[in-house]
Amino acid sequence: MKTRLYRTGAAVLAALLLGGVVVYSMLNRRTLYTTTWFDLFDTVSVVKGYARSQAEWDAQMDALHDDLLHYHQLFDIYNHYDGMVNLYDVNAQAADDPVAVDEDLYRFLDWCVNTIYPLTDGATNIAAGSVLKLWHDARESDSPAPPEDEAIQQALAHISIENLQLDEQAQTVFFTDPAMSLDVGAVGKGYAVEQAAEAAEARGLDSALLNIGGNLRAIGEKANGEGRWTVGVENPWNNDPAYIQTVSLEPGYSLVISGDYQRYFEYEGVRYAHLIDLTTGYPARYCSSTAILAPSQGGGYADALSTALFCLPEAQGRAVLDAADGYEALWMYADETTAQSDGWPGQPAQ
Repeated sequence: MKTRLYRTGAAVLAALLLGGVVVYSMLNRRTLYTTTWFDLFDTVSVVKGYARSQAEWDAQMDALHDDLLHYHQLFDIYNHYDGMVNLYDVNAQAADDPVAVDEDLYRFLDWCVNTIYPLTDGATNIAAGSVLKLWHDARESDSPAPPEDEAIQQALAHISIENLQLDEQAQTVFFTDPAMSLDVGAVGKGYAVEQAAEAAEARGLDSALLNIGGNLRAIGEKANGEGRWTVGVENPWNNDPAYIQTVSLEPGYSLVISGDYQRYFEYEGVRYAHLIDLTTGYPARYCSSTAILAPSQGGGYADALSTALFCLPEAQGRAVLDAADGYEALWMYADETTAQSDGWPGQPAQ
């Protein structure tokens, strides 16, 4: 009798405990939300993630958008914004006198010059605005056509990073070459996404996936025990399926992709992409696309590396990658073959 009562009591206790777990899980279960923006970095931005309420999610998204918009304006080379000195202002004034900038912009420029430029063997060079402007204007014209070779060669004479003078004590920027200009399109978005993601984490956002124009950044994992965020590597060859591989992102990891199918124009049957080989001044043609997987807090480096590896021969790109500890890469070629670094974790898309 005592044994039967003990078993009955144990069963009741187990049922109560199980019921408590179920109730706790239901009370703490979070809902998946999605937010889309169209006013950042001239691209579509989508953030999805989990929160306990719409109000909680909206508050986090408002703060995240504010941070991203700050960097969008700070790095804009086409427009001035009241209340800040941005890259438009620097390009307009820095050839005449040193321009004082705020800490955010100075820290970013210093990082581009002293870390990113040497890390990428000069393939990611923010001082290459004179060349990039030629191709931007050609791409955006009513009748796109490649710039004249003479204009390209003249522009290449004004992309030396040594002519970008940064004064840390005064926090100023100065051009010793009046024809030089800055363009941070190769690295600015990745840097901004990483900075904004880290700020969101500090505010308590712990389960989200940022997709800012193809720059993917995981914050935590999916909620409710659903595992890691899984993202796709786009098919660059305009064929089905839409993705050729999938990658599972650990918390804080980023995936950044550069390709010749994103921004380009065609002229006389030839595609001219926006990613420029700065050794020639013409669009790089080594591959169709490159994907970089970055470790936690490495999204800014990933953006720079994806551009660099697209604009370098694979052997040179592998040497650059080897010097960037913890980063992995996938190269996708025009003949629809691929190559990858030893630790690349991508899996065939289903």
